[in-house]
Formats: sequence, structure tokens, C-alpha cells
Amino acid sequence: MSQPSPKVVILKTGSTYPDIKEQFGDFDEWFVRGLSPGLDITVLNTAAGELPGDPADWDGIVMTGSAAMVSDREPWSEKAAAWLAQAVEKAVPLLGVCYGHQLLAHALGGEVGYHPGGRESGTRRVELLANAQNDPLLCGMPGSFSAQLTHRQSVLRLPLDAVLLGRNEFEPHQAFRVGKCAWGVQFHPEFSEAIMRAYLGVQAPDLEREGFDSQTMMDSVTDTPEASRLLERFSALVTENKKG
Repeated sequence: MSQPSPKVVILKTGSTYPDIKEQFGDFDEWFVRGLSPGLDITVLNTAAGELPGDPADWDGIVMTGSAAMVSDREPWSEKAAAWLAQAVEKAVPLLGVCYGHQLLAHALGGEVGYHPGGRESGTRRVELLANAQNDPLLCGMPGSFSAQLTHRQSVLRLPLDAVLLGRNEFEPHQAFRVGKCAWGVQFHPEFSEAIMRAYLGVQAPDLEREGFDSQTMMDSVTDTPEASRLLERFSALVTENKKG
């Protein structure tokens, strides 16, 4: 008898811009596209207060990005942070992306706030550190790769027991792990090249006001296959973990 598919919950912490949603779908759909079709995926609207019961009922957890700010400490976000801390304690494989990355750090005693250097947006390089070579999720990835990014807040201080795995010149905390199997990444493995361009298009007036050249940033967008494969890697890790 074949084993049931691993149960994965996507905690959706917001929605994309209306024009982008109309063209590409919403955050959860981008993750579903990148994760393995062999997973049994449930999406919960965490920004509306939905949380999925006991973390141990799930084989894997993914938390999306958001337009919200972790430092605002909205009630739904603080409840989700407490739930993430339980998931880490119960060693359920967990991947937090952008807002999810920041909320995971906040949940475990790290500090999140506005990056002193302002916004990071567009296709940028991410460098993996020596710790990543033996990391269950990141081992075998190239030491440096391109990734899509868009954020104004950052993890300013990691939780005490976190292992730093990745950084770049702008953002010292691009990737970390806590416990055996909970990861946060600031970059967006779920973004396609087209989605990144669409974001920069929407952000262009703000970018110009902040002193960026939005057209140059748009021209610099490239495909990011190594970053995108992180969702396949997480799917494989969840599947292997379920097999025991």
C-alpha cells in the first residue's frame, strides 16, 4: 500500500498587488507552482486569523511574504509567531519566505525592523556561507546565486541559536536555520522573472523617489533557477522526513 502524500500547509500572510494578482495569481498559487505536485497542500489565510491547529499534524509548513510589517505586531501576526515557535519545538519542517523569514526570527527572539539602508528590490546575488555546505536544505547549492528580492524590513538580529547560512552586501541575514529543520530566507524562490518585473513596475514611482533607477533595475532582472529550486528541495526534504 502506498503512503499518503505529505501534508503541507501554506500560511498566507497577505496578497499581492491587484494588477499582479490578476495577471499571475496570488502568493499561495506561486508557491503551489514551485512545490512538488506530490504534496497534499492546504492554504490558510493567516492574515485573516486562520491557523492550522497542532503543528505536529503537518509534514511541512510554508509561510509566504506579505505587504504587512512584522514590527507592527498585528494580533494575527503575533498569534502566527507563537504558532511558528511551537512548530520549531516540534521539529516540523518549515520554510519562511520574506515576511515568513522575518516572523520566524521574531518568534524565536530575534529582532525585525526597517533596514537602515532602505529597500532591496530586483534580482540580486546571494552568497552562501560555509555553514550551508552541511545544511540539509541548502547543501549542494552553488556558493553564489541570483535571487529575486523585494523588502524594506529585515532581520536585524538573528535568534540566539540560529545558524546563519546566507547573506549579500546589502542584507547580512539572507538565510538562516533554527533547530533541525526550520529555515528563513529573505529572497523569493516563488518569484518568476515576469513577477519580479511586474513588482518593479508597480514600485517604480517609489523607487524613483528613493533614488533608484527603476528602468535599470528592470533591465537587470534575470531568471533565478537556483533560488527557485529551493521549493523543490524543500518538497524533497519534507517527503524524505515523512518516510522517516
